[in-house]
Amino acid sequence: MTEEQALKYLQDTLFVVGGKWKLPILRAIHSGNYRFRDIQRSMPLITTRVLSKELKHLEENKLVIRTVYQSPLAVEYKVSHYMHSLLPVIKEMILWGKNHRKKISEE
Repeated sequence: MTEEQALKYLQDTLFVVGGKWKLPILRAIHSGNYRFRDIQRSMPLITTRVLSKELKHLEENKLVIRTVYQSPLAVEYKVSHYMHSLLPVIKEMILWGKNHRKKISEE
């Protein structure tokens, strides 16, 4: 793989999961918050507009599945099987963050 290709793949990854809210939203859904309001309540600082936009983006990138129920009218979000391929990356990011906090607190 060339350096240019690696950079493109890294940018693709950051486009899909980068930003302040995408990973916390995925964590909230993975933890059992399936409805919009439940997701929003689990992240008190997120606005309705931002949550809606981010959920749409995650759905477009096949990480979240949106299901609309007619009676009573309800919308639920669940993580897709494809999102599970991202779990090892997220776990490594958590581990790196933990080690980073230790490292910066040593100095």
